[in-house]
Amino acid sequence: MLIRKLGIDLGTTNTLVFVPGRGVIINEPSVVAVGVDDEKILAVGNVAKEMLGRTPDSIIATKPLKDGVIADYRMTQAMLSYFINKAFGRFRLFRPDVMISVPAGITSTERRAVIEAALQAGAKAAYVVKEPILAAIGANLPINESSGNLIVNIGGGTIEIAVISLGGIVAWNSKRVGGNKLDAAIIEYLRKKHSLAIGEQTAEEIKMAIGSAMTSKKEEFTEIRGRDLVDGLPKTIKVSNNSITEAMKDELDEMVKAVKDVLQKTPPELAADIIEKGMVISGGGALLKNIDSLLTKETGVAAYIASEPLLCVAKGTGLALDNLEIYKRSIMSKK
Repeated sequence: MLIRKLGIDLGTTNTLVFVPGRGVIINEPSVVAVGVDDEKILAVGNVAKEMLGRTPDSIIATKPLKDGVIADYRMTQAMLSYFINKAFGRFRLFRPDVMISVPAGITSTERRAVIEAALQAGAKAAYVVKEPILAAIGANLPINESSGNLIVNIGGGTIEIAVISLGGIVAWNSKRVGGNKLDAAIIEYLRKKHSLAIGEQTAEEIKMAIGSAMTSKKEEFTEIRGRDLVDGLPKTIKVSNNSITEAMKDELDEMVKAVKDVLQKTPPELAADIIEKGMVISGGGALLKNIDSLLTKETGVAAYIASEPLLCVAKGTGLALDNLEIYKRSIMSKK
């Protein structure tokens, strides 16, 4: 199948490439490995992630996006080129249109860097669209109508909340707290409370297995293996679901506060629409147990998990590419 259109969900943790009619064809970590001396790009994606924490002094494996913000333009360009070229394959008869998701708070310099990277990688036209817009499109919200739609997109690096009406963002907020910060909170809790050292991957597994945004009357326990910080030997402990909820409390409070901030900035007419329709949660953070119940309880606005929340932004790029005329108000730039 010849690729004429390509959508890219440029995430802090993972990058997804979406082709209309085929769905997500690439889902790889947003990691780049580079040589220290010659600054040569050595690996991108899965191969680069395997190098994290295992590289000699001559190689650095890094994430070009930090907390949802582009931290290194050159690395971001290299990563985009890699994913676009991988999607195109060896034979390219057409130069496709490419749409890329970007953080809501992106600067004009960062926007230009993303567009240039896509064009240099062989795109005919490059569009960049704010992530909450694409998440809302992917969640099938009617963003072009004259009514308020509230989307809460919880990614690895950030939570982005936006009220969208008539194809544009009316009120928004972005906080550098997401799935990665929740993992870090679990690591810190186990270090302080149990003198146990664990890695990021183990913390994420704990979060997915027994983590919850709210405490439960029924306690569940799981075994955790790590390294004892006192004697340095392997150690196994048991922790409860409620203790993990307590570990994540400060980060969850920040998320709730960010949503409340947007609701407070929302015009009254749109606020009435949101109360009637509720808010939709997308992104990997939507998979945290009871996150919808927490937001409903704390804000008084019903919260719903989007269908396939992990894929909402990627699906949004595909839908927007297929219907450029319909979503033209939402598109930030083109070159």
